[in-house]
Amino acid sequence: MSKPQAAKGRVQRAIDPLTDYLHDEAAGGVALMVATAAALMWANAAGDTYLSVWDRKLTVGLGSLAIREDLRHWVNDGLMALFFFVVGLEIKRELVTGELRDRKAAVLPVLGALGGAILPAAIFLALTAGVPGSEGWGIPMATDIAFAVGVLALLGDRISSGVKLLVLSIAIVDDILAVSVIALFYSDELSAVWLLAALGGLLAVVLLRRSGVARVLAYLPVGLFVWVATYESGVHATIAGVALGLLTPARPIAGRRVLEELEHRLHPITGFAIVPLFALANAGVALSADTLGNAATSRVAWAIALGLVIGKLLGIAGTSLLALRVGLGVLPDGVHARQVWGAAAVCGIGFTVSLFITQLAYTDPTTIDLAKVGIFAGSLVSGLLGAALLLRASPQADPQANVSR
Repeated sequence: MSKPQAAKGRVQRAIDPLTDYLHDEAAGGVALMVATAAALMWANAAGDTYLSVWDRKLTVGLGSLAIREDLRHWVNDGLMALFFFVVGLEIKRELVTGELRDRKAAVLPVLGALGGAILPAAIFLALTAGVPGSEGWGIPMATDIAFAVGVLALLGDRISSGVKLLVLSIAIVDDILAVSVIALFYSDELSAVWLLAALGGLLAVVLLRRSGVARVLAYLPVGLFVWVATYESGVHATIAGVALGLLTPARPIAGRRVLEELEHRLHPITGFAIVPLFALANAGVALSADTLGNAATSRVAWAIALGLVIGKLLGIAGTSLLALRVGLGVLPDGVHARQVWGAAAVCGIGFTVSLFITQLAYTDPTTIDLAKVGIFAGSLVSGLLGAALLLRASPQADPQANVSR
């Protein structure tokens, strides 16, 4: 087999397992968009009702172990743990059997994602220095995979599989960074006892794995215990989902492909139910003249928007192209350097995790609303800019474009 054929086959093997995933993400992006529109209409048509519904308290459990939170936090801390569990599964798959398992292929998305996380945070901190709200520096670091893949899906076959693979790889590394930021910087005071209990639960999962237990139901009580212990420990409860996802075996156990089965079953649930519900609970903001006027002069809103648009674009593309120039890493087959700019811009669509970090960083409702406006504006501009750059750099637009490797 010739070298070009071998390279093409390697990329195709990486793409094939992701076909269904990308399809679900694109459709999930539509569901997320509908839920966001519904939240905005609800908040603007009946803002008091919107707030009263999501601020309603719900107690689960008995006695000293009872947990009392409002509905929004049950979505954010409880249901979103399942979303982050699927994120953990995706990360594990990519690290073990996906594109990130190949060190040479992984270098570029890793470096690009690092640049695309550091520069937005730096822009945010520079613009908010000396004013309240600087603790939200993690907000513009995130990439929303569903919306990003949705934009690529709208562009159809004008965008190669290699570009989709590049965006997905960067976004998954982005998820790793976002989870690390949440765990390290957006957790409350830690309880050593509960933290040890959570680690004990994770150890029990490892022991069950080594014992050859393949039935998912056997892990459910342990997983629930890990979630409760993590919640009580002060580490954000969704980190339990990521940890459990990473512990899921990527290779068959007793003939069962557990990771693939779980991802296949849970991804539609998170993509079409949990994440849209999260958007419905968190994306609502009354876009009054006062709110938009305050956002136009708010350093927080501008810092988020510019972090997503400029920080992601220059951070990802600049770092990736510099790495290529010095011989670190390679682009996926069929991707040329000009397309990196479009891929980087698309990664500036920070929505789900950006909104999630907003709720962790701020408690003041006004600041939260300003941050949401910044997220909406930055994500919208990034999506339009990314689509324009990718179309301009597509092979149809420039048949003579050279492929960089």
